Amino acid sequence: MSVVEHEPPPPSLLLAVAELRALPELFGAINALPLLRMAPRGDGHPVLVIPGFMASDLSTVLLRRFLTHRGYPTYAWDLGRNLGPNPRVEDGLRERLVEMVREHGRKVSIIGWSLGGVYAREIAREAPQLVRQVISLGSPIAASPRSTNAWQLFERISGKSVDEVAEAYSETIFAPVDGVPSTAIFSKSDGIVAWQGCLERPGPNRENIRVRGSHCGLGHNVSALFAIADRLAQKEGDWAPFRPCGPLALLYPRAGSSRNRLSAA
Repeated sequence: MSVVEHEPPPPSLLLAVAELRALPELFGAINALPLLRMAPRGDGHPVLVIPGFMASDLSTVLLRRFLTHRGYPTYAWDLGRNLGPNPRVEDGLRERLVEMVREHGRKVSIIGWSLGGVYAREIAREAPQLVRQVISLGSPIAASPRSTNAWQLFERISGKSVDEVAEAYSETIFAPVDGVPSTAIFSKSDGIVAWQGCLERPGPNRENIRVRGSHCGLGHNVSALFAIADRLAQKEGDWAPFRPCGPLALLYPRAGSSRNRLSAA
């Protein structure tokens, strides 16, 4: 059952077409590299980055390079193109997480873009003792796949019904990940996933951060990158909500963090 009272419709055709903004947003991020060097540096804990539906690790190159420059050992998921949930992906993510913890002797932060954020939350739910925090980028974590503009493509590619997939995960997918700090970064102008379905439930160690931009540009959105760096730089066990200050606050609608649906609307 969805955590939203009424299942939101997918974004409009106009917003879907506006996803073409992602390319100029990429060039904008490249031009903003001097500004991004001011983002907080971290403590060197490992970070795993998971791409969205139909995307590969190539889509997360800029995000991973940014994190590497911020001082994190950053890992791609190394599972090829993301074609939807299946046993190979689930087993591969488990193995990847365990390998990273063994190599570094520390908990792993997981960043998931779109469908990758769904995976990130599920692997954290399964092994919370290994995960430091989860950050999702425009991920459908609070509404069914039919609240996205990708569900028909998913059915064609996977050969599965989105209703059957949603049913298989319905007992857990919409529930918060207990014991693991979780941040959902979303945009109200997302042209792929209904923004209402991208929000974490209000609660301890959970937050929603609104940015301006496209869905396909979230992995290189300057506001999202600053927020990610801020979240990762927190001391382990000392999580606090995102509070941008000074000129940085201008990057975020309504002063940034929205801790519930009313403040996010």
